[in-house]
Amino acid sequence: MVGSAASAATDVVEAVRDDPSARLALAARFYDSATGGRAIRPYRRAELAFMRWQIGRGVLDPLAPEAGGSPWWRAVNEGLLRDAVEAEIRLREDDRSATPTRVGRWMRFLRDPSPRTWYRAHNSSIVAGYLAHRDLAYLENAAERFFMNAALLRVLYADCLVSDPRLALGRFAPVGRLLGDPRRHATDVFLALRNILPARYPLDDVDLVDLLEAENHLGHLLDYGVILPRARQLYEHAACDLGQPALLDLIHGDHPAYAWSRDDDQVWGSRRARRTRRVLGTWTSMS
Repeated sequence: MVGSAASAATDVVEAVRDDPSARLALAARFYDSATGGRAIRPYRRAELAFMRWQIGRGVLDPLAPEAGGSPWWRAVNEGLLRDAVEAEIRLREDDRSATPTRVGRWMRFLRDPSPRTWYRAHNSSIVAGYLAHRDLAYLENAAERFFMNAALLRVLYADCLVSDPRLALGRFAPVGRLLGDPRRHATDVFLALRNILPARYPLDDVDLVDLLEAENHLGHLLDYGVILPRARQLYEHAACDLGQPALLDLIHGDHPAYAWSRDDDQVWGSRRARRTRRVLGTWTSMS
């Protein structure tokens, strides 16, 4: 029946909605299965690590008037889980009804697992979540919204290491696919935010400028010296690759702008950031 797999996936995710540990277990079970006939367990490492970080912050906690979880983080995570579960159900039941593009990409990953198919599936779900839940993002404070942008920028960059290493690393392109492989610990450098974002939610008592100044040296070099100089190209590459032209609405010029005002763009261009960009950007340029 058309829609049965989607409905079943929705039911599965709704059952764990208010239990963060059950969400994590659901994601782990997906990667422990071999529905497409191929083992995919190694690919779970990056996604589960990020979910554990989310759980530690409390953003996946049940909603509550005070000290509850984040409606936005919860919604984006639910979309990711739902797409993957629906793909698994469709393959298991040989459901050949019309399939949403992002679910079809998860099905492709299950049948033919590789870093490339994983990123296309994962990022299709993540970008769809960002676009669908902008209204919820505006409910968050500036610090939280800044790191929503940072998280998106980093995951687009991690994908680019695999899909277009020349764009991602310039003259160092030969090591791109190794660094971007989600099965390897190297991706922690690109996908982890735990070293720059306090492990709590909400960030009501945090000054964004102070938080950025406290960012560790490696994180700062990565964000401002390597990734940010490529922001526009990364968004254009992802918009084309994922078939999501609306992704280009999430960047102002060269600055990420998801739920973000142009008046606040200065946080992307501090003196420290400009100096890092000028020095390191030369080393990883495509020329």
